Amino acid sequence: MSPPQPSNPQDGTDVARLSRLLDSHAGALMLYARQLCGDPEDVVQLAFIKLASLEVWPDDSRAWLYRVVRNEAVSQRRSEQRRREREQAIAQHRKSWFVSEPGTQIDAGRAVESLTQLEQQQREIVVARIWGGLSFREIGELIGVSQSTAHREYQNAIFLLQSELNEPCPPPSQSLNSHRNR
Repeated sequence: MSPPQPSNPQDGTDVARLSRLLDSHAGALMLYARQLCGDPEDVVQLAFIKLASLEVWPDDSRAWLYRVVRNEAVSQRRSEQRRREREQAIAQHRKSWFVSEPGTQIDAGRAVESLTQLEQQQREIVVARIWGGLSFREIGELIGVSQSTAHREYQNAIFLLQSELNEPCPPPSQSLNSHRNR
């Protein structure tokens, strides 16, 4: 026994009709949606799904598809804009990694910007070493690399940071010197 096919009281050949509409109009609908939103494939697919789920198809299915594609694309674009605005608002209110204090040798904003330019592993190593006071052995164990790899990546990251900040790194504090050679 074959699976049941969607039926339309107006037309017993919905599957064939839907297939014809898809073949003849999907490309143009994609082009139309592409100018309105960032994900035209989803919008066009959703329009055809909505058409297939109707009990009674509209008299002019082509015009109906264009209307649904337009509405969905505009809705998607507005949703994307709201998401971007929320993300920007959150990013602006997010606390900085550092607190700039008068008299310090490092500008917090520039330091964060420079750190974010490093690869993730290098950033982890620098933060664990400088602010966490971990030894290269401890860092290696933490991130799953050898002690020498942790040291080499640290040196590469410091070189990149110095180049980015155009200044030498400040000397390490006394509290970190006790951790240096572990």
